[in-house]
Amino acid sequence: MLPFEFVVIGKPVSHQNKVRKRVNEWKKQVRETAESNWNQTTPLGDDVQVIITHYYDADPGDESAVPDSDNIVKPIRDALNGLIYVDDYQITDFISRRRNLNGSFRIKGISPALAEGFSQGEEFLHIKIEAAPDPGDLFL
Repeated sequence: MLPFEFVVIGKPVSHQNKVRKRVNEWKKQVRETAESNWNQTTPLGDDVQVIITHYYDADPGDESAVPDSDNIVKPIRDALNGLIYVDDYQITDFISRRRNLNGSFRIKGISPALAEGFSQGEEFLHIKIEAAPDPGDLFL
């Protein structure tokens, strides 16, 4: 059940994209990919933490075509509503990262999902849903 992780191959679409059809197609792609990997019949009822890492392909120093992390989050959260969790109000903790595929990586104990993303040789998102951390724990 948790942690649950999967990758979506391709460049993410910003929620600010003026072409709503592209946003809806992206949400559909995210949801269908999640569905094909999710082995549960009902969404989780507990609080969760979501971690999204966007592995993009850009020349170092020229990230002008890379969408902002905060703009790609909403379509992904919406796509997972009613499938992985009942509603995104259950997300108590959210981490959004960007990493250039042209960088160096030291990966120890790589998950099958992340290995799948790297093996495709193109831009992708790694999405991981975990149980929410204890609310009494402070992150300093």
